[in-house]
Amino acid sequence: MIKVSDTAKKKIIDLMKEDGFDASTDYVRVGVKSGGCSGLSYDLKFDKTKSEDDKIFVDNEITIAVEKKSFLYLAGTILEFSGGINGKGFVFNNPNANRTCGCGESFSL
Repeated sequence: MIKVSDTAKKKIIDLMKEDGFDASTDYVRVGVKSGGCSGLSYDLKFDKTKSEDDKIFVDNEITIAVEKKSFLYLAGTILEFSGGINGKGFVFNNPNANRTCGCGESFSL
């Protein structure tokens, strides 16, 4: 399961509205892809459809779609948002990551 903090929820709803998505019916797609300075990087986008290979979670009124192949890397992750002048934007607090890069956008197991 992937959890969504209150600050991330608010930012997701605002961004989805700006991009023409509806947080009550559309999905936040979270995935993992090869790349980044630590080997794997996070992928975050909005989507109106789901596929057969998706695992669907609802947390804090946000529906999250994760491809099954990415789920093992993301289980237990908390999606947070860090705003302000020194904020990093969306932050993945992933208990499975053994090492992360300085910006927090990539990790390794």
